[in-house]
Amino acid sequence: MADGMFGLSKALEQETAPVWAKVRDHVTPMEWPAQAALIHEINALKKQRDAVILAHNYMTPEIFHGVGDYVGDSLGLAKEAARSKAKVIVQAGVHFMAETSKILSPDKTVLIPDLKAGCSLAESITGDDVRLIKQRYPGLPVVTYVNTTADVKAETDICCTSANAVQVVEWAAKEWGVDRVILIPDEFLARNVAAQTNVGIIAWKGRCIVHERFTAADIAEMREAYPGAEILAHPECPEDVLSAADFAGSTAALTDYITANKPKQVVLLTECSMAANIQGDVPEVSFIGPCNLCPYMKRITLQNIRDCLLHMQFEVTVPEEMAERARLAVQRMIDLPPPAIPARYDLFKAKHHVAVELI
Repeated sequence: MADGMFGLSKALEQETAPVWAKVRDHVTPMEWPAQAALIHEINALKKQRDAVILAHNYMTPEIFHGVGDYVGDSLGLAKEAARSKAKVIVQAGVHFMAETSKILSPDKTVLIPDLKAGCSLAESITGDDVRLIKQRYPGLPVVTYVNTTADVKAETDICCTSANAVQVVEWAAKEWGVDRVILIPDEFLARNVAAQTNVGIIAWKGRCIVHERFTAADIAEMREAYPGAEILAHPECPEDVLSAADFAGSTAALTDYITANKPKQVVLLTECSMAANIQGDVPEVSFIGPCNLCPYMKRITLQNIRDCLLHMQFEVTVPEEMAERARLAVQRMIDLPPPAIPARYDLFKAKHHVAVELI
């Protein structure tokens, strides 16, 4: 009986009210009835399939707050998947994330709602490329960002995230007894890490289409329009963007900064949905543009999550030999003591400004 708000039944209105409270600034009343019905159906299907949904920070708010069992960055989601007792994992994110979940959970069924949910950064490099790099720089450790395919991870000595990249680079240099490390594939992350360490960095020209588009001019315009706003940036942005920002850090560091400090106004230089998702938990914070949408992340919708679970379709697999080698690189990172706090990249406090060697 449709007698609740927005024409929802009283039962559905009550069930989805906590989600609506978090997404109401980003979902219109016209959209909400269909989304509420899909949220209800997806959560029922999860129980039937013994499934969990891993929702990345860049998912839209109705996915992030409505159906995500675990939310966060790509590696955090994969680790949660490995700890979960569920038989099925649905990756509400992009393909390399689903591969990482499969690598860490080989006995579980891993599904992705859209096989075309790729990543410009992950697609910038292949396993063949890494093999050639190792031939060119024999004896140097290869540190690879988790935003890469299983094929690339399999050629890697250790993985890293933006939260621990400096720590991993310094560990690898010490472990291998060298003063230079290969850090691939994100060029800007490599350059920003180089400013935080005395270890030499050899980098690859891979970029994230979301973060590479931000400029220092964007920041100057925002400061003029909103002089009181705090400007935060992700380390996949260019160096001059980080230098002009008030704070720069990993996804986790950005989230922690906002939830701890609750600035009145924030400009968050990353994917748009991250600001919307954080705002659901700190509604007193006002988020101001600019932001950039990831077209790959936006291929994931409530509708195709529902279809994925209903039909158990689009399974992601990794060849066992490749998975074993990739698992070693990921596990080495996991086994390192986590940094006391997620990495921040304050370039005005940098040890130095040094050019990386770009392959």
